[in-house]
Amino acid sequence: MNAGPIGAAAGGTALAAGRGLPESRAARLHRPSVRDTRLLVGVVLVLAAALLGARAVAAADSRTPYWAARDTLPVGARVTPDALVLVRASLGERSGAYLDGGLAPPAGLVVLRAVGAGELVPRSAVGRGSALALRPVTVPVQGPVPSGVRPGALVDVWASAPREDGGAGGAGGRPGAYATPRVLVAGAQVHAVVGGDGPLGSTGQQAVEVLVDPARLPAVLDALANEARTVLVAVPGSAPGGAG
Repeated sequence: MNAGPIGAAAGGTALAAGRGLPESRAARLHRPSVRDTRLLVGVVLVLAAALLGARAVAAADSRTPYWAARDTLPVGARVTPDALVLVRASLGERSGAYLDGGLAPPAGLVVLRAVGAGELVPRSAVGRGSALALRPVTVPVQGPVPSGVRPGALVDVWASAPREDGGAGGAGGRPGAYATPRVLVAGAQVHAVVGGDGPLGSTGQQAVEVLVDPARLPAVLDALANEARTVLVAVPGSAPGGAG
């Protein structure tokens, strides 16, 4: 009987089986392939992207919160939580110059210097009301409020008094006559624009509240008391947002 070759084949299979798998299959599992290399590179790239993303998030979280103006804050406005919004920024050495968003806004503060919408609120721009030297005065406006005249903008206040020789329809003078206009206040800051719902609204007249230095108050109040015609001239480029 020719049992030699059969027995030898059986013996080889048995030896391979003794290692757990046939010899040819075991060789295939241990042979590196191009697919295995690509998979390894892909895993490395995913891990690198995850690491970079984690670092970016950590860097963003390291920024400090600050209070910024939700809308333009004119001089004299009260600093309240509703008027502010939290933003995060990295200011380095300048961090102490702005209101810390990690703390509640101090109560009782008013704006001493106008802060534009979206701007961080400088500590130097707010303080107690006693530190505010300017005084608000309501100035009537004939016709529509000029373009660019809004809280935070600067205006020149002009006035034309009735003529002393019977102006404004008085006896002995031309009806409606007024003296040459003169500047009462130059560069006054607008505090508020009064709409049609205020006390002047019933007359169809609008008004603008401006902040006046106490030294100029007598001249302004005298003009208003004597029914002078007032005109507001916007200072170009002074309106918040660059308009005007």
